[in-house]
Amino acid sequence: MWLPHWPITRLSRNGSASPDRPLVTIEAIRGVRHLVAVGEAGEAQGLAPGQTLTAARAVCPALVPVDADPVADEAALGRLAAWCERYTPMVAPDPPDGLWLDITGCTAVFASEAELVGDLAARLERNGIPCRVAVGGTPGAAWALARAGEGATLTDLPITCLRLDAGVVTGLRRLGLRTVKDLVRIPRAQITARFGAMPVLRLDQALGEVEEAIDWPRPPIEWHERLAFAEPIGTPEDLARALARLAERLCVRLGEQDKGGQRFVARFFRVDEVVPGIAVSTALPVRDPAYLTKLLCEKLDTIDPGFGIEVIALEAEVVARLTAPQTQLMAGADASDGVAGVVDTLSNRLGADRVSRVAPYESHVPERSVRRVPPLPVKQPSWVNDPASPRPIRLLRRPEEIDVIAPIPDDPPIRFSWRGVAHRVRAAAGPERIASEWWLGKRTVRRPETDLIRDYYRVEDSDGARFWIFRAGLHGQERMPRWYLHGLFG
Repeated sequence: MWLPHWPITRLSRNGSASPDRPLVTIEAIRGVRHLVAVGEAGEAQGLAPGQTLTAARAVCPALVPVDADPVADEAALGRLAAWCERYTPMVAPDPPDGLWLDITGCTAVFASEAELVGDLAARLERNGIPCRVAVGGTPGAAWALARAGEGATLTDLPITCLRLDAGVVTGLRRLGLRTVKDLVRIPRAQITARFGAMPVLRLDQALGEVEEAIDWPRPPIEWHERLAFAEPIGTPEDLARALARLAERLCVRLGEQDKGGQRFVARFFRVDEVVPGIAVSTALPVRDPAYLTKLLCEKLDTIDPGFGIEVIALEAEVVARLTAPQTQLMAGADASDGVAGVVDTLSNRLGADRVSRVAPYESHVPERSVRRVPPLPVKQPSWVNDPASPRPIRLLRRPEEIDVIAPIPDDPPIRFSWRGVAHRVRAAAGPERIASEWWLGKRTVRRPETDLIRDYYRVEDSDGARFWIFRAGLHGQERMPRWYLHGLFG
């Protein structure tokens, strides 16, 4: 989304400008004041960014100059990005005059992408913020189409829509390359040799051949649900019913993946752009919609609906594995489950840091022999403290090398990639050291990983999968240690 002349729009809302007295922002460059941004009224009278203030006054003597404030403009753009989260949790500022919105999967609230775009543009226009909004399969395509206007296709756009430096654009134009279509026809090696890698990179990003990373202010949230209302709501009963519907949807999705949430955040988007919120945490993962609704409704009295709430969003920020229990066999097997509700109620009313339990701690100093820990014990995999050093259910025919991120010299990995899939380690046990079979000598065929000392670890990733991996070799030797995956625990 492009907000043309965003600083001008923000400043003009104080009523200091009019069509006859256009507002411009200026900054001094080497002692000479230049125009930085010009509003639509100024453009109509022949003003343009880059002009000196003296030349601009010769064209329009009635203009109103205001010193540019990039810091305030960036802060205002950030606030506008937060306001746009009523449409999608993935919003990022694109200074100085743009916003990125990832609306993938967010059209369930609206009938179509066009309806979402129309609603967004209409709301901005009502607040005095002119904009151009475009939907594209890639960020680069959306950026270009938003600035080109309606009815344009990507290949017909000028090369200025590829986010290139002015010097590169000038050089390309001298060669007769004025549109994206012209740039596509030229061999890429020639473009790179003359102008560097940026023109080809921007072209590939716009066409979707290279993925573009966007610095989102908030990490991507997979578990979220949104509910928009045709008319703003504000009564506690309506808010409670909306939270119940959102909790039902979210818990169904969590159940499909055998997941449960431990921290939930509900945000309420008011018509006056204020976004209050409430957060609840649970001692154990939960996905019971009635229980979640009860926890959320206990904090509804802290929400001021103002003139009405248009959108409510519910997100599960912390998610953990939660399999369905066998109630007939396991009823009463875990005493902690019986007090989880009490712990959750106390934690959300008093604060999570005020509810804890005392557990023994290994120390000879009396005052250090105990410590405060979470009120309910964290369930560890059964094999973490198993002295029998269990072996995996499935042992690979040959150990497979993996890419690992691990502290050195002897710590277990915190992340590894196997067969193209990344795994984040949640728990680890080990090492169990197995020396090389030095007594075999040259009587057997030996592979590189079998000639070195192995340190085996049993690790569990964030999805509950368990692996048997080892480091071959020791740090400080001629050959750098390598990591291998040797088996699966199930």
